[in-house]
Amino acid sequence: MIETGRTAPMDEAQPDQQARMRARRRGIILLLIASATFALSAAFAKAIGTRIPVAEVILFRNAFAIPALLPVVLASGGLAALATRNPMSHAARTLFGMMGMIGAFYGYVHLPIATVTALGFTMPLFLTILSVPLLNERVGWRRGAAVLVGFLGVVLMVRPGGEGMRGEGLAVTLCLLGAVGWALAMITIRRMGEAGESSVAIVFWFTVGSAVLAGIASIPVWVWPTAVEWALLAGIGLVSALAQVLMTTAYRTGETTLLAPFEYSGIVWTTALGAFVWAELPDGWDFVGIAVLVGAGLYIWHREVVLGVRR
Repeated sequence: MIETGRTAPMDEAQPDQQARMRARRRGIILLLIASATFALSAAFAKAIGTRIPVAEVILFRNAFAIPALLPVVLASGGLAALATRNPMSHAARTLFGMMGMIGAFYGYVHLPIATVTALGFTMPLFLTILSVPLLNERVGWRRGAAVLVGFLGVVLMVRPGGEGMRGEGLAVTLCLLGAVGWALAMITIRRMGEAGESSVAIVFWFTVGSAVLAGIASIPVWVWPTAVEWALLAGIGLVSALAQVLMTTAYRTGETTLLAPFEYSGIVWTTALGAFVWAELPDGWDFVGIAVLVGAGLYIWHREVVLGVRR
């Protein structure tokens, strides 16, 4: 009887553990696919080239994404899910997100897409810095040192004044400012979540707001796309929406602390696409810089997990 009493809880716990393991594997696979899908969207943006203005690319990126988001809105409760008490927060999140998209889409055209992806990984560095004045968080010497090391990785990649800059200082600057925008957007989203704003409302109103702002900015620089460019613009919007849904599903399936590092797989996908499609082959210093930057980002993530557990 004693042995039976001990083994029954273990038998009951086993299915739960197996279910958690399946959920974790599913989340990892979904996140890897999402990262690859985002890389495909970046490739579409690069393929468009410089003829279509960045504002117009952002317009169609969001305009084509809206229909893809409607099933998600309906599944979440329809118009009731879009109700908001924080319109100004949505406006701020949209402006910050626009900063991020301008930097990314300009960078895709003027820099190797792997470099743009890597520069996007400076977002956790800026998030750590900005969390001090904006979220009243304390940043210890470990995370502070990781931020400095991360920016050292950026210097190794772009090598100011050398070949690493490739004459595209503006593109690098805009990519870094875009990362600042994404960091500010993340802080805004965190505050909106604490205020009770739903995820579907945050995503939907950002998409609509970005389309409106980009549409206004496109008027004085409008260029009619060719048939091929229309297809690429539609691809950016639809693929980005798919990637967002995949990533959201992944984070609902598995733990954030487990999944976050797999976002860095995006550098693998964009490096492969850049090499095979555009013969963009990173040199030794590029690889070193990317490794240093990714390592710093992963360490900051690790410290966030450790501090979260302590709290």
